[in-house]
Amino acid sequence: MNIMFLNSARRGWGGNEKWIRLAATELQKSHTVLLAYRDPEIGNRIPTDGIRLPFHHEADLETIMKLAALVRQHNIDVLIPTKRKDYVLAGIVARLTGCCNILRLGIVRDMRNSVINNLVYNILADGIIVNARHIKTTLLNSSSIPEEKIRVIYNGVDRQNILQLAKETTINPPFAFTLTGMGELSARKGFKPLIQGFARFLQQTGATDAGLVIIGQGSERQELETLTSDLGIQKKVNFKGFLENPYPALAVSNAFAMISENEGISNAVLEAAILENALITTASGGGITEVFTHNTNALLLADSSPENIADAITALYTNPERCKQLAQHACKTVVQRFDLDKMTREITTFCQQTIERKKS
Repeated sequence: MNIMFLNSARRGWGGNEKWIRLAATELQKSHTVLLAYRDPEIGNRIPTDGIRLPFHHEADLETIMKLAALVRQHNIDVLIPTKRKDYVLAGIVARLTGCCNILRLGIVRDMRNSVINNLVYNILADGIIVNARHIKTTLLNSSSIPEEKIRVIYNGVDRQNILQLAKETTINPPFAFTLTGMGELSARKGFKPLIQGFARFLQQTGATDAGLVIIGQGSERQELETLTSDLGIQKKVNFKGFLENPYPALAVSNAFAMISENEGISNAVLEAAILENALITTASGGGITEVFTHNTNALLLADSSPENIADAITALYTNPERCKQLAQHACKTVVQRFDLDKMTREITTFCQQTIERKKS
């Protein structure tokens, strides 16, 4: 097959872009894979042939015409857009050229059967890849999308590469007990309640050897730094910014927190588990309960209240053996459930089935 991924992000590197890099790298072993991108930084980090396009807006005629020409030139069978803007552009181009448009959706979206959502996710889409059953269920319950159009494909994890990259730089643990959070510093990712919960933990336990490391960049960084100062914990919170290779930092971390209220199954959570971090995450955040069980391989929070976060951190800090056991069980779970070859096979199969269904 000839496959083209689309990514219209202006800047930044997150789980969505990591998924493209992983999927494109594996798929191009057996197929021709191209990438249409907007940000040169993203294009440079994904090791496949790339074409930079303007991606001005959903009805951008320049992008539509250039993308349609590329589809015809390279005999593209499947477009895989990964952003809302891309969904529309790919849908229009697919109708112009006859190729398939398969969306990749990594967060929960409630469609509410609106005319626009039906157009984007049903009429213009030939298929949808989601990374959690919870996302599929939500789509089916809030839209008229046929079930056969939606396929749950869990993210693959390149364990050997993560372990290798973790050894590239030797660093010392910044704290005797290190809690790490990683992701875009935006409201959706829940860093504010994480910081508030960590401050509450420090107040409750009087811990002097614990600290929080935050990896990532985003619009909330200044506000979050101010919050740590207001709470008097600025010396206990390290903002690392974006790290090209975050794995050495995760390798020396004891625990990892993902407090997002809207995720499928976060790549960051899987990577932290591979590097044997005990996990603290919200059970309401999407598909996490499909994989992790409270007190077995993670601590699952009923909500993102600072009180619940503080209690979970305290449970790990005061019981190092439990923390270690949860981390080991999380690692074992991810290794078993998130196989990279399986993800690649399932993407290939779904693309082929979607092409056949469209022809019939």
